Amino acid sequence: MTAFPASMRAIDVTVPGGPEVLRIVSKPVPKPGTGEVLVRTVAAGVNRADLLQRQGHYPPPPGASPILGMEVSGHIAELGPGTTSRWRVGDAVCALLGGGGYAEYCAVPEGQCMAVPDGVSIRDAGAIPEAVITVWANLFEPRRLFPGNLFLVQGGSSGIGTTAIQMARAFGARVSTTAGSDEKCSFCLGLGAEFAVNYHTDWAVEFAAWAQPHGIDAILDMIGGDYFPKHLALLATGGRLVHIATSHGSQVTADLRSIMMKRLLVTGSTLRSRSVEEKSALARAVEQEVWPLFANGQIRAIVDSAFPLEQASEAHRLMESGRHTGKIVLVMR
Repeated sequence: MTAFPASMRAIDVTVPGGPEVLRIVSKPVPKPGTGEVLVRTVAAGVNRADLLQRQGHYPPPPGASPILGMEVSGHIAELGPGTTSRWRVGDAVCALLGGGGYAEYCAVPEGQCMAVPDGVSIRDAGAIPEAVITVWANLFEPRRLFPGNLFLVQGGSSGIGTTAIQMARAFGARVSTTAGSDEKCSFCLGLGAEFAVNYHTDWAVEFAAWAQPHGIDAILDMIGGDYFPKHLALLATGGRLVHIATSHGSQVTADLRSIMMKRLLVTGSTLRSRSVEEKSALARAVEQEVWPLFANGQIRAIVDSAFPLEQASEAHRLMESGRHTGKIVLVMR
């Protein structure tokens, strides 16, 4: 039987607040439960949801670890009771978590583990589960984006944005995006967007001109608030507006007649609160449909910065500043 240390380093939120409340602490190594595996973490992705949880606004779902972190890469360290024969101790994996990623070990349902894609380093693999599964679950699994569609993703230089640009382009859509600077817009064009606009300008006018005369078929939005009526105006007949975050607020006002006349679909989802069964099914789908795109170079992991675990507060400060492009990861010793 493999011997494990009794304790591990992890990040603890001392009290809700700013990045300065994040502290390195010693915690017991978790024991994998039925159907779970123990992962020795190599890297943990940093997400906006982690910042909200740190501030006290986004508690983990029932039963999830209170430790921050919703995605990791690493190696299988132990198999819990009742696991299948897929995984072996030592296998390199990346995984979607309900929580627990900012630590040297984490327990995760085996179905939420995925093989590290060919062509992706073990470190960078810690940056892909949350973004890839979010994009797949909102655009492709429910069939809301099709080859030849005009597609707009808000915030194209973010972790979700860089992933959505590449996936949409690989699956045949015509991609447009916004970003917060001309430099970031140029980066998005290099990823495969054909049109990119600085969102500090009158972006809605520019996208209306780009999409003439058809209109935009699908929009992936992380903003909400005052962007909502602009999106309704931009959408083509039969268009789809998909919400995954609300950085400008969750309260919106709509003229239902515009939705009815253009037969629009307005929808949205969250990922963290889904069941293990749902997350596992999504993980299998992206392994089958998206992992080959990493292997053939159509998609790559975009990692802006890597911080050691003890500098988690600095990683959060960088994310809050908006200076990064792509993902930020924490790496273990």
